[in-house]
Amino acid sequence: MPEAATPEVGSPETATAQTQARALQLTLNSDGRRHPLLNTVACFTLACGVAAFILGLYHSQHLIPSILGIVAFGVGLVAQMMSATREQRVLIVAGLVAGFVGMGLGIAHGGF
Repeated sequence: MPEAATPEVGSPETATAQTQARALQLTLNSDGRRHPLLNTVACFTLACGVAAFILGLYHSQHLIPSILGIVAFGVGLVAQMMSATREQRVLIVAGLVAGFVGMGLGIAHGGF
């Protein structure tokens, strides 16, 4: 009667090294394909949203955060429909929320 084959198991050091190498990798292309335009639009949405939020906190600034918030919100909504990966959607939604709040603060402080 033949013995059952036992699966080879790697050493714990190898598994830990692979996990650490994977954890340090930051990418928006988790599906393995390149999306340079979508990645750029996701980062643009986040940058505009954060800028609108920060500028919206200043009472004297109201025009710039209003415009940046509208741009971030509009571009973010279109980008959300075209996004391909989860990581892109996370950045886009963070930019959408920050842009919307910044736009609201800008409009509350005087708007256009």
